[in-house]
Amino acid sequence: MAAKIILERLGRPVFYLLLYFLTFLFYLFTAIGKSIIGLLRFITLKGRKTYLISFFLLGFLLFTFYFFILKDLPVPDRLITREIAQTTKIYDRHGNLLYKIYHNQNRTLMPLEEIPLFVQQATIAVEDGSFYQHRGISFIGVARALYQFLFHGQVQGGSTITQQLVKNALLTPEQTLNRKIKEMILAVLVELRFSKEEILKMYLNEVSYGGAAYGIEEASQLYFGKSVCGLTLSEAALLAGLPASPTTYSPFGAHPELSKKRQETVLQQMVKKNFITKETAQKTKAEELHFTNRRENILAPHFVMYVKEQLVDMFSQRYIEEGGLQVTTTLDLSTQELAEEAVRDEIARLRNLRVRNGAALVTNPQTGEILAMVGSSDYFDQDNEGNFNVTTALRQPGSAIKVINYAVALQNGFTLSSIIPDTPIVYQISGQPPYSPKNYDNRFHGNVTLRTALASSYNVPAVKVLAALGMNRMVEMGRLMGITTWEDSSRYGLSLTLGGGEVRMTDMAVAYGTLANLGKKVGLQSILQVADHKGKILWSRTESQKQVIPSGIAFLLTDVLSDNQARAPAFGLNSVLDIPEQKVAVKTGTSNNLRDNWTIGYTPSRLVAVWVGNNDNSPMSQVASGITGASPIWRRIMEELLEKQPKENFLLPTDIVEAVVCSATGTLSCSQCPNPRREYFLKGTVPTKNCEGMFKKKEKEEYPKILP
Repeated sequence: MAAKIILERLGRPVFYLLLYFLTFLFYLFTAIGKSIIGLLRFITLKGRKTYLISFFLLGFLLFTFYFFILKDLPVPDRLITREIAQTTKIYDRHGNLLYKIYHNQNRTLMPLEEIPLFVQQATIAVEDGSFYQHRGISFIGVARALYQFLFHGQVQGGSTITQQLVKNALLTPEQTLNRKIKEMILAVLVELRFSKEEILKMYLNEVSYGGAAYGIEEASQLYFGKSVCGLTLSEAALLAGLPASPTTYSPFGAHPELSKKRQETVLQQMVKKNFITKETAQKTKAEELHFTNRRENILAPHFVMYVKEQLVDMFSQRYIEEGGLQVTTTLDLSTQELAEEAVRDEIARLRNLRVRNGAALVTNPQTGEILAMVGSSDYFDQDNEGNFNVTTALRQPGSAIKVINYAVALQNGFTLSSIIPDTPIVYQISGQPPYSPKNYDNRFHGNVTLRTALASSYNVPAVKVLAALGMNRMVEMGRLMGITTWEDSSRYGLSLTLGGGEVRMTDMAVAYGTLANLGKKVGLQSILQVADHKGKILWSRTESQKQVIPSGIAFLLTDVLSDNQARAPAFGLNSVLDIPEQKVAVKTGTSNNLRDNWTIGYTPSRLVAVWVGNNDNSPMSQVASGITGASPIWRRIMEELLEKQPKENFLLPTDIVEAVVCSATGTLSCSQCPNPRREYFLKGTVPTKNCEGMFKKKEKEEYPKILP
């Protein structure tokens, strides 16, 4: 009778598969027993002793299987209970609480009848298309996942809805074979104990949809401010796509655009399962989603979401939401509040210039620690995608990228006194229209030194340097210094040195931090330590530095960027870039289409990067001079930071020497030189000729120069 009930519950294929599995175990144990019996006989043990040992051995094997697999196997009835979850807390470096990540114990259990059918169908379509056909385990799904992993290197989930329910509610999150076997056994037992409707109801009330939202009702309230009963198909499809990775696909997370792509995937799967038509899917995809105005008790929200993403990669979604982790981050809350206020105030003043957003990043270049991260002017401004984190987004850096080009130049024969002609030139490139670079002031400035060209951010000399040295060298230097987005140098033209290749602010902080750190690259750090709820350290930061450019070259570039006299022709002597009585290196950048405006500056222990613009890439107006937009924000943050710490100077490397040169010719000065000045050089690169007799010549083009 029992076998008949089991047969009806499981269905013939799974029932016979279990019989085959039990038979296989029997023959396996028998074979092992016979092998050991043969071995014991060989050792001269004979007769009854052999069979007695075999009996005990078989018993030992059965006991082992019971002890490691069956002994602590939960009963399916535990699905109706809930364990108390520990809250994960994220702190700044001084112990100030930034955010709590927790499992909401006050979940609202919804009967399946009150959950719209299309909500159920969307979940089944994207999570377990054969839910109503299998009996706990989808062997086709397991085989497909195994095939994708072995032959295509793609990791795909092979778990059914029943297995996911068991894993989330009854088992630990550990990734072991032992746990997987328990999961499969329990899935079969759960299918015996509960109906499909009961299993689906428990899953929809159990699964995490991100943050504190456990269960479909809480998810509906959190994201759309309504009960699940009032969801539309468009909203249901978005929610159904979240459980696979709530942090990645959350519309409130660091990448809200991914939630829309995931919604489209759900709708496509619903079409494949014949739950909806293609026409319905297209119409639903085009509907605009309206999310709640989510204002949680959260400080430094962009940074917190940035850290949460890293925690999910380090541990698991469930573990960070239920494991009671104590996370100490690198953030300094007072610096964060300063940066947020500076960005918010300046963006409010720039509204009439079609500037709606700003971002800022503050780091310690020596350690790579992030002290502040402001991803937008208002995280909670849903109308302007405030939760979009610009500090990790791709943007054009404008002239701020020139330091990489000039780092290449200083490694390949150029010096700070090298003369570069800022004169008209046209580049004829096969298959492309003629390219004639222009300066932001639409003027040419004649022969200028490399120091002046970089400090005053002239475009034409930078393009000539890149053309002379080659694209590959600049791309490779960018990679060495921390740029991770330049994958194929063939994609870029000469405008790369003017900001034609998109970068991330986080990468720019690493690149400029390399200069501040005398050529040593240090990756960004956001977490100092992770401990469990008992205080046991699970992870702690390890610092690593790599010398990627000579210290002398880093010093030379820093000296140019901190030279207020050298940038005076473009910015004047009293610009916001100059902080009195402080040695601060700084560079601005504005894209040609006025979509991005940057200022990045640093001392040995503080780096501040600022951007202003619009998330939708629409152009700004009148924010092109390099001293408006981002610069006032940068000045305010940097100035207040420097007031709180001792005055610093950049160290002079041992491979740097000084010499007096002629400003007009770039050679050593002579007794008749009208404009001598002191200049820094790498050892071995000091000019050997002087300017004696040069000023008797009237033709400027006869002065020594590096480029045409």
